[in-house]
Amino acid sequence: MSAWLVAILAAAAVAAWVPAGGAGAVREPASPGEPRTRPAGWWANRRETAAAQAAVLEVCDLLAAELAAGRPAGVALASAAQRWPPLDVAVEAARLGADVPDAMRRLALERRGAIDLRWVAGAWQVAHDSGHGLAAALERTARGLRAHRRTRRLIDSELASARATARLVACLPLAVLLMGSGAGSDPWAFLLATPVGIGCLVLGLALLGLGLWWIERLADRTAAP
Repeated sequence: MSAWLVAILAAAAVAAWVPAGGAGAVREPASPGEPRTRPAGWWANRRETAAAQAAVLEVCDLLAAELAAGRPAGVALASAAQRWPPLDVAVEAARLGADVPDAMRRLALERRGAIDLRWVAGAWQVAHDSGHGLAAALERTARGLRAHRRTRRLIDSELASARATARLVACLPLAVLLMGSGAGSDPWAFLLATPVGIGCLVLGLALLGLGLWWIERLADRTAAP
């Protein structure tokens, strides 16, 4: 029974550890003054990316609403930064008379999941250069970001089935071992009590983890904006 338990725990650990990235998430700074630590693991990265994408859309909507209400651009930016603190760099650029779109583009590159902020920066730049209303430009940008998010959700739903299939396939070796034990053989004794069996077990778990990692990498690249 102990051999069964060891094998089951080992397989479950690999299947759970690899998709999660092996470690817990480390909190990102809420403001520019806090020390920055990077999150660990694909699951933490996906959650952070989704949260940043939602925040950028909310910022775009809020800026459009504030500007349509007649508030100055700097005040609208400060209000948006209260909802999403990383935007403080753009607020500071506006306060100093610096290039606000450039500050947004840098933030889009530095912040995971904030790549959509480039579209907000582009709308700001075009409105500034052409003299057209910034509120209308941001409203159109928000509509485009919503359409982009719908496409992302569709891609994520398609990738979810591929990820689930990969994890199901990863459990098949354990199922085969259980079936072999039920048929009267003793694969556990070979895997856990002999040097060759232990080597096979270690190699199998390593290949299992590598396969799951590769599937996650392919899925993340497909889902990347």
